[in-house]
Amino acid sequence: MNINDVAFSVLDLASTKDNDEGAAPALQRSLTLAKHVEQLGFNRYWVAEHHNMDAIVSSATAVVVGYLAAGTQKIRVGAGGVMLPNHAPIVIAEQFGTLEALYPGRIDLGLGRAPGTDPLTSRALRKHLSGSVDDFPADVEELQAFLGPRQPGQKVVAMPGVNSNVPIWLLGSSLFSAQLAAKKGLPYAFASHFAPRMMMQAIELYRSQFQPSEFLDKPYVMLGVPLVAADTDEQAELLATTTYQRILSLIRGQSLKMRPPVASMDGLWHSQEEQTVRDFLGLAMIGSGDTVKQKLQTLLQHTQADELLFTCDLYNQQDRLRSFEILAALKS
Repeated sequence: MNINDVAFSVLDLASTKDNDEGAAPALQRSLTLAKHVEQLGFNRYWVAEHHNMDAIVSSATAVVVGYLAAGTQKIRVGAGGVMLPNHAPIVIAEQFGTLEALYPGRIDLGLGRAPGTDPLTSRALRKHLSGSVDDFPADVEELQAFLGPRQPGQKVVAMPGVNSNVPIWLLGSSLFSAQLAAKKGLPYAFASHFAPRMMMQAIELYRSQFQPSEFLDKPYVMLGVPLVAADTDEQAELLATTTYQRILSLIRGQSLKMRPPVASMDGLWHSQEEQTVRDFLGLAMIGSGDTVKQKLQTLLQHTQADELLFTCDLYNQQDRLRSFEILAALKS
């Protein structure tokens, strides 16, 4: 397997910078990037549901998906993902059924089992909903029913949503969703962009237990991959310090707003923190085009992934756009 055999896509966290005023600049940068990668031939563009994080403004995920779909022409747009424990399945069916009606054939619905936030915010989100992550399999099944054809005697119908058949993906960073995706015959996306440790075990479990379905006749694996590509290895390493600082802030419980690159991380982290950050970014593709290509070929050789979902949060938008240009050029 080589790079030309695998689809390239984007996961965007719609991130704010330390000098942004409000959420609008981050959302505008997201649309600029979506248009850019569409022109570069990327397959899909996903945004993720996170809450109570000062630097991530894609919490109203369906709204952001609609904004991005309206500003693009052909690239698939979707959620990577909606955190289903936070919502009644019928609400998600109606939201994404509406998106599918507006942008037919372009909408994806990736589903996560975690709340995507802290316990206090999770309770605020759910309010009077009684479910939990343990209800995830039943919630997925209920959501699938709302998005499928109306059944005889069905009293509650998602409108829009019914018979929209919006493609559902299961997302995960552990073995639970891999097993559920295999059982239900759904495509599977592993969150290796922040939790690479169990990647191979999850892929192998998913493929070995996969049961063909009306949605998919064979396993389909997508992997999250952090990306920092630049014209030289040295420039990429400099740009990556923005990402290092952000993960360090996550570890410390500090603001996740993006900060400018620094010449050196020395003095900003201690050895244990550095190791934690590097473990978090264990799958990161950092370097020039040649370096990234070599790393990608190694990854594909080991995983045989069908699609790669790249996340790239750089301080300067032009550096980010250039990073994806370099990546796209690897296929030519």
